[in-house]
Amino acid sequence: MRGEWHEPVVALRLGDTDVGFDVPGRRRDGTVRGRRLVRRCCWNVLRGAGGAVLFVVGLANGAVVHPFRREIRVTGPADAMALGLLDALRPARGPWLVCSPSGVAVVDTGPTRLDPADAPEPRILWQAREPHAPEVRFRGRTLTWPDGSSFRFPLHGRTEERHLREYLSEPR
Repeated sequence: MRGEWHEPVVALRLGDTDVGFDVPGRRRDGTVRGRRLVRRCCWNVLRGAGGAVLFVVGLANGAVVHPFRREIRVTGPADAMALGLLDALRPARGPWLVCSPSGVAVVDTGPTRLDPADAPEPRILWQAREPHAPEVRFRGRTLTWPDGSSFRFPLHGRTEERHLREYLSEPR
């Protein structure tokens, strides 16, 4: 991305992309309401059975388990600008958030369990450049679009958190 955009970038590995939505017209899992109703019904039956088993196993082990709870990370109006990024992010197997002073992109590096020599070429799933790029707030880990929609991005782990802290502490 640095070569394509001709400016410095910071890349952060994104964590669990199974985030919750609080957007009119979308379900909590981000799917569009009113579409694929038969498939959705079958999925809910299977999910309910699996959740019940997980709950019973959790109780037997003395743990309180909430199998259907999602952390809300996406908010905005019905036609939120953030939905373009999130819809592109859904199929990613190894997503990275790449930020520069004038742009933001999501790049997929593929499955991470492969030998690096066998890994597929990174591909850009979504990108936005100024003036359409969201505002990036690294301290709050939030992307905010002009329409008020926002996405609080999860990082992959402690390594990425440390990388972000080091990036924020560097003098500019």
